[in-house]
Amino acid sequence: MRLGTTLPQFGDAVDEADRIGAFAAAAEEAGAASLWVGDRLLAAVDPQVGYAGTDTIPVEFRRALDPFALLAVAASATSRATLGTSVLVGPLYPPAVLARSLGTISAIARGRLVAGLGIGWSPEEYAGAGLDFDHRGARLDELLDGLDTLWSDTPAPLPGPRFPLPAAHVDTPRERPALYLSAWTETALRRVGQRADGWLPVGRLPGDDLEGQARALRRFRANVDAAATEAGRDPAAVGTALRVNVAAGVDAAAIADGTRRLVDATGFTEVFVDPMYVAPGLDASLDLVREVLRRVA
Repeated sequence: MRLGTTLPQFGDAVDEADRIGAFAAAAEEAGAASLWVGDRLLAAVDPQVGYAGTDTIPVEFRRALDPFALLAVAASATSRATLGTSVLVGPLYPPAVLARSLGTISAIARGRLVAGLGIGWSPEEYAGAGLDFDHRGARLDELLDGLDTLWSDTPAPLPGPRFPLPAAHVDTPRERPALYLSAWTETALRRVGQRADGWLPVGRLPGDDLEGQARALRRFRANVDAAATEAGRDPAAVGTALRVNVAAGVDAAAIADGTRRLVDATGFTEVFVDPMYVAPGLDASLDLVREVLRRVA
């Protein structure tokens, strides 16, 4: 198992932003194999769609640090850990802007970046970016086309209706990161198998039915593999990085045990935990991460 953690980014972590680099370095030194950030543009007061199937948005999301700035800080403070996004709301960003930001971070990190993209779930975030919430999947497909073109060796025009660009030279680092996609629906899972470098599933703790979670995750992964095979790709070349969301009140022993059980039941060996609700402060979060890593090791 390669076990990592999210970086403190939301809620009270905003008050300790100047310590994120030290946190990243200490987590890597403790054995964290990967460090991850998320992407929250805003938290609606009266959301049309809530978080994770609810009708509300966690209070922690009312305060958020910029994912690109955090990744740049973490890239400068570490030398071994994989750095990842889980996930960026991809359609909020024009391809040229995202290619520049991700390429720069990947260059700073010397190729350690995994760019995880999703379509998002908040209509208000799309409104905040001046975008229509509809046709998000089509926007993501066009974004992926644009990134492929911008990171290629041959400039070419982007004729798409949402992100049209002439053939252009992009004088920014062309350090192409691995592109992973968050996906649960049949269409989205097919997209992973057809064109992504990997998949970003989610588990949760505590879990009264971890085996049930694992069965669902294995079934989704089978859909990814089938799509990869159909597209003429080797399914084994499509990675998986399992995020484990941890609810408040779960201690380090339960996190370590639950994570091990999910890994054993799914076979997904790249995994990272999100202790945001368990240990909101940087010191408490680092202590928890160290203890989980110790118990897993």
